[in-house]
Parts: sequence; C-alpha cells; structure tokens
Amino acid sequence: MGGLKPQETCVDFPAKSGATSAIALYAAQQGETDPAVKPLRGFGGGSVLEIIARYRGDTWRAVYTVRYPEAIYVLQAFQKKSKSGIATPRKDVALIHQRLGEAERLHRERQN
Repeated sequence: MGGLKPQETCVDFPAKSGATSAIALYAAQQGETDPAVKPLRGFGGGSVLEIIARYRGDTWRAVYTVRYPEAIYVLQAFQKKSKSGIATPRKDVALIHQRLGEAERLHRERQN
C-alpha cells in the first residue's frame, strides 16, 4: 500500500510536530483520540481523521483511518503549504481517497 507506516510518518516532520503526530497515532492504537485530532471533512463521518501539528508558524498534517478494527492505516502526511486558507490541498485529498481505497482492498484481502 502507498500509505505510510506510523514509524515513517513523522520522519520528515520537525521534532515537536512529529512527536505530536506520533503521540496521536499511539493514542489511536489504544482506542483513544488525542486533542490534536479531528475528522477530515469530505470523508463521511469520523473514520478518516487528521492530526494537525503546528510548529514555528508552519502546519503539519497526518491523515489516517480507523475504519478497520485490526489496523490503523496512515493515508498521508504532509506540510500544509496552501495559501488559500485551511482547506486540505486537492492533490492531497485525491491521494487520501486513493490510499483509502487501497486500505479497503487490503482489509478485504485479510478477511479472506
């Protein structure tokens, strides 16, 4: 799958924002929701979540899904650079949709 593994998600993030993302992913693995997490709009409910970490005026995001009880799939991690407000850039939304489809396929394969 094209998604990132939790230990790879924060590698290029600055230390503080990477730690925020790692802590939030760890909380998700424990069935908890970190305060830095919110549902990502446009994905139908609360099963696709976004971690927002701010550091020195920059915003870093990691998007993951908790749709499947056996795994948390990290779908995308990136630095928010858009000058057009708080919206997630279209290319990242498209990649998240693609990787969510891959996660669904992997889930189905594991069920068989």
